[in-house]
Amino acid sequence: QVQLVESGGGSVQAGGSLSLSCAASGKLSSRYHMGWFRQAPGKEREGVAAISLGGGSTYYADSVKGRFTVSRDNAKNTLYLQMNSLKPEDTDIYYCVADCVALGSWYNSAFWGYWGHGTQVTVSS
Repeated sequence: QVQLVESGGGSVQAGGSLSLSCAASGKLSSRYHMGWFRQAPGKEREGVAAISLGGGSTYYADSVKGRFTVSRDNAKNTLYLQMNSLKPEDTDIYYCVADCVALGSWYNSAFWGYWGHGTQVTVSS
């Protein structure tokens, strides 16, 4: 089992920045690929970014490329998401995920078995 706990959400004005963290604990969390999804009420979950277990490969949704950066520190069992140039449409609950997925399909929420409880990000115009 892997436990994931997100932190760092909050409210910010458009154009601002936020940094999310996800603390992982449990069974060999450093052996899992990890990522971030987001979801607004009544909408489907959307893949935001993913990172390979060693951190050498990263993947992003087109909507966040050039603005968001995903990284991980396996020594600290922590995943990060740096979000810059935030837009009102980035307002969502952000979830940390982990699993041994095929990264070619990282954007498919059904392939990720471990999920955090989420942290709210609100961007005002």
